Amino acid sequence: MFIEVCKSKIHRATITGADLQYVGSITIDEDLMDGANLIENEKVQVLDVNNGERLETYVIRGERGKGEIILNGPAARKVSVGDVVIIVSYASMEFEEAKRFKPRIIFPDTDTNRLVG
Repeated sequence: MFIEVCKSKIHRATITGADLQYVGSITIDEDLMDGANLIENEKVQVLDVNNGERLETYVIRGERGKGEIILNGPAARKVSVGDVVIIVSYASMEFEEAKRFKPRIIFPDTDTNRLVG
């Protein structure tokens, strides 16, 4: 039996942009991607703490060190600049493996979206 478990999480980052005219996706600072063990084009769920919106999209690599978290395309209508979000990815694995698996969770500074510590 396979189950889906949390693989990666960026807990409480701040939206820095919303670009309705872009093709789609979420742009994430490469430092945050590395810290959370996310890769480009990986499917993620975005949970907006401010308004309760939940959406799925895929990751685009943002410029390292800029702290950008930008919702692109139609998802841009679901957030506002300044909203705090939780970004989660999941992995499918065997039940026994899932019991031992430890997700990578990071807690960026919500003012700068930079890794702390």
